[in-house]
Amino acid sequence: MPAAWETVVGLETHVQLRTVSKMFCGCSAAFGAPPNTNVCPVCLGLPGALPVPNELALKLAARAALALGCTVHAKSVFARKNYFYPDLPKGYQISQFEQPLATDGTLSYLSPERGIATATIVRLHVEEDAGKLLHDRFPKETAIDLNRCGVPLIEIVTGPDFRSPQEARAYLLTLKQVLEYAGASDCDMEKGSLRVDANVSVRRAGETALGTKVEVKNINSFAYVEKALTVERDRQIALLEAGGTVEQQTMLYDAKTNSVRPQRSKEESHDYRYFPDPDLPPLVLKPEFIEEQRAALPELPATKRERFTAQYALGVDDAAVLTAERAVADYYEAVVHAGAEPKAAANWVRTEVLADAKDHEETLRVPPSALAQLIGLVKGGTLSHQAAKRVFGEVAERGGEPRNVAEALGLVQVADTGVVAGWVSEVLGAHATEVTRYRNGETKLMPFFIGQVMKVSRGKADPKLAQRVIEEKLAS
Repeated sequence: MPAAWETVVGLETHVQLRTVSKMFCGCSAAFGAPPNTNVCPVCLGLPGALPVPNELALKLAARAALALGCTVHAKSVFARKNYFYPDLPKGYQISQFEQPLATDGTLSYLSPERGIATATIVRLHVEEDAGKLLHDRFPKETAIDLNRCGVPLIEIVTGPDFRSPQEARAYLLTLKQVLEYAGASDCDMEKGSLRVDANVSVRRAGETALGTKVEVKNINSFAYVEKALTVERDRQIALLEAGGTVEQQTMLYDAKTNSVRPQRSKEESHDYRYFPDPDLPPLVLKPEFIEEQRAALPELPATKRERFTAQYALGVDDAAVLTAERAVADYYEAVVHAGAEPKAAANWVRTEVLADAKDHEETLRVPPSALAQLIGLVKGGTLSHQAAKRVFGEVAERGGEPRNVAEALGLVQVADTGVVAGWVSEVLGAHATEVTRYRNGETKLMPFFIGQVMKVSRGKADPKLAQRVIEEKLAS
């Protein structure tokens, strides 16, 4: 981007709460049901049907707000947001406007350009979702699936705090992590559990007034957030440099063509004619309710990262990887508590455990106690690291105690000097040229010889003992 321009981005994130049923009725909120099957008179907006708030949704919304450092208000008001669209059967959406559930939070994230940066959370409010228009089911026709109507959401609105598309993406990844830790949402973008709208404007470097903002919608992956914002930023700069003006409007991002196109002129809040929902009294939360939700929060990612570096003497990178997901962080600590040395446990979890989980639907298949035992076998010299990897794979597939599995596979390391000397003699005899080169000063060949001994012994030789025997034989 030309240095003469500064990008300004604010984000509105819609997050589906992790409930079984919808926000104001008992219909299932599950994803993937046949079209128009999870519906009832309440979520279809039929005459006489009355909404009743979902208590779990309110608890999860409060937890999310507290995890983001927001003030959760004792009183908030449900409001009707009026607009006409085919996927909104009531003709209005139940949301919150003048009195949202929570305000004034912050979330720190790692900016690629500025280091640790802090985004302001202006507000977090509760609302229901609309239905979904499907444009690919019938030729030249649009189908409507109302299953999603009434699904509980929170909308998290930031200030205009981001100065690049990369920052916006970094914030969203951090937000996702916090909400998953708090148990508020699964944040699955593929299922629509987390959706992002972005307000983008540009201004001359050094200016303080904000430029005209354009809302970009239809962003359904973290990679596309960065791409969509880059495209819109570049479009605005080109327009202004050509002497034009930016019009306030809503743009849709098209991932296939990596472009944006106008959807409609952007509504102002007064266009929605918000007013308190007459069917729902003000939402009043007792102080005890709010404190219960605060107490239900786990240790959050940033705190856990700091503790891991201090308590287990891990590097920043190790701590970041191990705390990226709550389940992995809990698993790592269980391995350490079962007796594994913290750094060795970190190395195993980062490599073998996460690689195996990736191939098996994120399941951590080897029990923490078994991994701790395996790490102990390597440390004690019973297994080589390569042999331990084989044992890990076997335990993951079929279970069993690592030591028993290692013995059954014939992988227990041989520490008998006479046996190892026999393998060393075999290797040196088969590689006379390398022996001569080593004796002429090419000591860098030692790893080659050790590797050959491990190959001949099928991983059974103790590598340290093998090196000592090789050194003795080559010195004689």
